[in-house]
Amino acid sequence: MTATSPVNPLRAYAAVTAAYWAFMLSDGALRMLVLLHFNGLGFSPIQLAWLFLLYEVAGIVTNLGAGWLAARFGLASTLHGGLALQIAALVALAQLDPAWGGTASVVFVMAVQGVSGVAKDLAKMSSKSAVKLLAPAGDGGLFRWVAYLTGSKNAVKGTGFFLGAALLGLAGFKVAVWGMAAVLALILAAVVLFLPAGLPGRMTSEDSWSGWRSKDVRVNRLSLARLFLFGARDVWFVVGIPVYFQAVLSDGSPAGRREAFFLVGGFMALWIIAYGAVQALAPRILGARGQPEDAITNRAILWAGLLVPIPFTLALAAWTVDGPAPWLTVTLIAGLLVFGFVFAVNSSVHSYLILAFGDAARITRDVGFYYMANAAGRLLGTLLSGLSFQLGGLPLCLATAGAMAGLSWLAALRLRLLA
Repeated sequence: MTATSPVNPLRAYAAVTAAYWAFMLSDGALRMLVLLHFNGLGFSPIQLAWLFLLYEVAGIVTNLGAGWLAARFGLASTLHGGLALQIAALVALAQLDPAWGGTASVVFVMAVQGVSGVAKDLAKMSSKSAVKLLAPAGDGGLFRWVAYLTGSKNAVKGTGFFLGAALLGLAGFKVAVWGMAAVLALILAAVVLFLPAGLPGRMTSEDSWSGWRSKDVRVNRLSLARLFLFGARDVWFVVGIPVYFQAVLSDGSPAGRREAFFLVGGFMALWIIAYGAVQALAPRILGARGQPEDAITNRAILWAGLLVPIPFTLALAAWTVDGPAPWLTVTLIAGLLVFGFVFAVNSSVHSYLILAFGDAARITRDVGFYYMANAAGRLLGTLLSGLSFQLGGLPLCLATAGAMAGLSWLAALRLRLLA
C-alpha cells in the first residue's frame, strides 16, 4: 500500500482525529437523545433496545464492506462518506412525527439508526486504519498514537452524551437534531477542504471482496475477545443502567424528568470521558513503552481476567436490595467507574494489538473484520440489555455482563497459545 502523494504524517493525523472527534460528538448526542426521548414516551426496555439493533447490524455489514471500499477508493473517501451519511441520518430523524404511533416510530427510528450505524463504522475504520499507516515506527509510537486517538474520541463522545441530554431538556428533540445536522455539515465542508489529498489507504486492483476474513489466527482470536468485551459493556450500558437511573432519579413530574435527563446524561458522559482518558493513558498504565508484542499480549490477557468479577459483584449488590436504595445507587456508580477503568485498558490494548497483528498490505480489511466483531458484540449486548432487564431487572442485566466478560477472557487466553 502506498500513498498517492507525499503526506505530512502529523498534519494527516490531526485532520483525521478532528474529523473523528466531530463525528463521535454527534454520535454520542444522538444516542442519548433517542434513548431519553423514547423512554420519556413510555417505551419498554425491549422497545428501546430495538431502536438500536439495526444500528449494530449495520455496523457488522459496514465493517465487511468498508475495508474493501477503503482499499478501492482510499481512506479519505470513506471518512467523507461516513460524515455525509450521519448528516443524512440526522435530517431524516428530524422528520419523525409523534402522530405516527409506537410501531411506526420504532421502525422509522430503527431505519435511521441503521444509516447512522453505517456512518459510524465508515468513520471508525477509516480513522483507525490511517493511524497504522501514519504512526512512527518503533519505541511504542503506534500504541501511543492509537491510544491518543481512541481515548480522545471517547472523551468527545462522552461530551456528546451530556450534550444530547442537555439539548433534549433545553431545546427539545427536533431543534436538537436539526442543530446537530447543521454543525456537522460545516465540519464536513472543513474536512473536505483541509484533509490532505494524499492520505494513504488505496490498494491495488488485485485486492478482492472475498478476502474479508483475516488469514492471521491472532486477528481472529482477538476479534472474538473484542466481541464479548463490548457485549459485556453494552449489556448494561445501552438500556439497563440509563433506564434504572432515570426511574430512580425522577419523581415523575415534568421538572423531575428534565432533571433526570441531566443527571443520567451527566453520568453517562462522565463514564465515557473517564473511559477515554484511561484509554489515552493505557500505554503508561501498562508500561508498554519499548515492550515486545508478546509482553503486551500477556497484559491483555491479565486485564481481561480483572474485568470479570466486577459486574458479578454489582449484580449481587442489586439482587440483595428490594427496590431503589441510595447506597445501591452510590455502589453502582462507583462499581461502574471501576468497570470503566478496567474496560478502557482492555479496549486500548485491543486497539493496539489489532494494528500490531494486522498486515499493512491489507490493514483496512483486518481492521474492518475486527470492528465487525466489535459491532457484533454491541448488537448482542444491545439485544441482551433490553431482554435481561425486562426479564430479571438490573441484577440479571449485570450478571449477563459478567458472563460476557468471562467469555472475552477465555477468548483472550487463546492468544497466549498463539504467541
